[in-house]
Amino acid sequence: MKSITLDDVAKLSGVSRSTASLVLRGSARIPEATADRVKLAMADLGYVYNRRAANMRRNESMTLGLIVTDISNPYFAGLTMAIEEAAHAAGYTLFVGYSRDGAERQYAQIETMVQQQVDGIFLLPATGSELAPVCGIVDRLNVPVLQLARYFSEELDYVGPDNVGAGRQLAQHLASLGVTFAVLVGGPENSSARKERIRGLAAGFAGTGVGFDVNGTAATTNNAAGGAQGVARILDQGIWPGCIIAYSDAVAFGVYAELRRRSLEPGRDVAVASFDDIALSELLLPPLTSVATYPGHIGSRAAESLLNRIRDSTLPPQRSLIEPALKVRASTAQWRPRT
Repeated sequence: MKSITLDDVAKLSGVSRSTASLVLRGSARIPEATADRVKLAMADLGYVYNRRAANMRRNESMTLGLIVTDISNPYFAGLTMAIEEAAHAAGYTLFVGYSRDGAERQYAQIETMVQQQVDGIFLLPATGSELAPVCGIVDRLNVPVLQLARYFSEELDYVGPDNVGAGRQLAQHLASLGVTFAVLVGGPENSSARKERIRGLAAGFAGTGVGFDVNGTAATTNNAAGGAQGVARILDQGIWPGCIIAYSDAVAFGVYAELRRRSLEPGRDVAVASFDDIALSELLLPPLTSVATYPGHIGSRAAESLLNRIRDSTLPPQRSLIEPALKVRASTAQWRPRT
C-alpha cells in the first residue's frame, strides 16, 4: 500500500506543501479555515505525522525549555503563559520545569532538557546560579540560554524589567506624599532584581530627606509568608515606617495580612507599595499601588530574542529591558503623614 505523504495532504486540501507543514507545526500564521481544511484532509487520508523523522531531517526538535522558580507566584504564571503562547505561534512545543529557587535542582533540569534536545532554554535563574555549571551543560550541544527577569551573567542573553527605573518611579512618588521613612520587605536576597530595585529606590529617595532601610528587618522570600514575617520583624522592633515597600505583589499580600492581624489598616495607618502590578493588585482593599513590570511583554520579547539566537548563534549577547509604569492606587494615595 502506498504511504500517504504531506504532498498528498496538500493536494487534497488545495494548499502548498509549506502551508500544510505550518499547520502541522501549529503555526498561528495560518488562517483557521485553512488549518481546518488541512486537518480534514489528514483525517480523510489517514495521514500520520512522523515528528521524529521530520526532526532528524532538519536537525531541530521544535521544542523549547522553560525553567522558572515558582509557578504559584501569579507574576511567573503570567510570564509562563506569554512564553508558551509565543512558542506555540512559532510552531514550538514548550517543556516547563520549576527549580523552586534551588540552583542544583535547576542544573538537573537544564541537563534533562539538553538530553531531550530542546532547541533553546528560557531560564529564570535560581538564587546562587553560576555561569560555569550552566555552560558546562549547554555547551555540549550548543543549546542557547536566555535569562528572564533575573540574571547572573552578562555573557547570556537577558530580557527583564527595568528594575532600577521601577524603583526610582516608586521612590519619587512616595517622597511626593510626604513619607519620611520607608522599609523594603521581601525578595531573594542576592538576586539581580532585588539589588536593582534597591538601587532605583535609593536613587529616587536621594536628596528628598526620606530615610530608607533594606537591612536587618526584611524577610528575603518572594511570597506572602515572607511579607508577613518581614512586617512582624519591623513592628516587633518598635519601628513604625511611613511606607512598607513590598518586593513584589506576592509579598504585599502577606504585608496586608500581618498589618490587619495587628489591627492596622494598610493605606491608612501605613502606606503600602509594591512591584509587578499583577491582576489581583487592584482588587485588594485598599487597591495596591504597584509598579507594572509587564510579564506578558517580557515573555513575548524573550521568545523573539531566543528564536533569533537559535537562528544566528553568532549574535553578541543581547540585553532587553521592558519599561515599567507606576500604578498609583489607594494604598498610598489615601495615606497622610502622621501629625
